[in-house]
Amino acid sequence: MKTSHDYIIAIGSNRAGRGGGPDRMIRAAVDALGLPITALSNTLISRPIGPSLRRYANAVVGIQCELNPPDLLAHLKSIEKGMGRRAGQRWGARVIDLDIILWSGGCWESPGLCIPHPHFRKRGFVLHPLREIAFAWRDPVTGFSITQLKARLDRKRPLP
Repeated sequence: MKTSHDYIIAIGSNRAGRGGGPDRMIRAAVDALGLPITALSNTLISRPIGPSLRRYANAVVGIQCELNPPDLLAHLKSIEKGMGRRAGQRWGARVIDLDIILWSGGCWESPGLCIPHPHFRKRGFVLHPLREIAFAWRDPVTGFSITQLKARLDRKRPLP
């Protein structure tokens, strides 16, 4: 019998694709997942990190599936490619970006994949929508809830 896992996926876009503008690309990515959706945040518009000049549309989605983390990552990369994402400059403009942020299994580390996402605690554009749909989830590294992580970021308090 296979085990079902809960995942939180961050979705970002700051470039129009075949499906339309960044906000429509987020919806198209959610539809492309083809997996049971447990929650979907509102879309947040945020400033870019790095060299890109375009604002990002960001959201997070909760899903449930039997895929292990590497298989889910491969699925997400396939969706990105199918939606027109190409390799390029780090933090540059992109049609779609799909990142595994958390999963119900706690921590995971393998080549090319680290869960929880190593930077999610410092990113308001992830924590804000994440708090909408998963406020009680806990970071398996710090033990803080998503609500606590967001409050710390808002107050710019470093993690212990």
